[in-house]
Amino acid sequence: MSKDLSVLLQGWDYNPNEVTVRRVLGADGREKIQMRLDLGVLQMEMQGRPDGKRPHGFESLLEYHLDRKDRAEEALEFVDWGLDAEECAEIKQEAMQYYYRYLSLFHLGDYWNVIRDTERNVRAFDMIRDFAQEEGDRMSLEQFRPYVLMMNARARACIALEEKNYDRALQLIDNGIESIRDFFREVEREDLIDSCREIQFLEEWSERIQNNRPLTPAYRLRRDLTQAVEHEDYERAAQLRDQIRELAI
Repeated sequence: MSKDLSVLLQGWDYNPNEVTVRRVLGADGREKIQMRLDLGVLQMEMQGRPDGKRPHGFESLLEYHLDRKDRAEEALEFVDWGLDAEECAEIKQEAMQYYYRYLSLFHLGDYWNVIRDTERNVRAFDMIRDFAQEEGDRMSLEQFRPYVLMMNARARACIALEEKNYDRALQLIDNGIESIRDFFREVEREDLIDSCREIQFLEEWSERIQNNRPLTPAYRLRRDLTQAVEHEDYERAAQLRDQIRELAI
């Protein structure tokens, strides 16, 4: 069998302006994700670590180091536990694998697993921030936290939108915005909130949803009531109030 990737990629062109991904059935019978890159293709497992490896017998390096931390905390004698520079670099590389997978999953519409992988990467960020031995490592992933929080909020809101629960979607977007603001407050960089691209994206998306959502009868009446009051059309406003009360009965 030829090992030339050209056959595999024939008819599946790379587009630098969009994320190009697909699901395929692997030779082992399990579903895989493939992401088209400029020089080939990246293939990932749907479950577990994206490259299919089990470092030290654990699902991921994150799980392995969490187990190390738990055992250190349970030890009868104090154990000075932490992550050295090499261990941090390995966890960062692993987090990149999960980034490629949750990005692919988002474009495939698999929002529940986007939530799974983004929450997993937040835990990896927390571990390095809290336990890295070198100060430079502790903050090395924090610049990416707003993006991960945004993607988590997007996935949650997309699930609500699929269910046509627009109020829930808007609330989830607001929660995502607030979680990013909280992050900047925690690191004492509130000056970055107004220029944060992730917050700006979520705010603009929220506005588009509000402008394009199907209007319920009650929403239309309340909107018309506000306009009537603004135009001092009090007779019309009184009629609209009566109609709103009737809907509430």
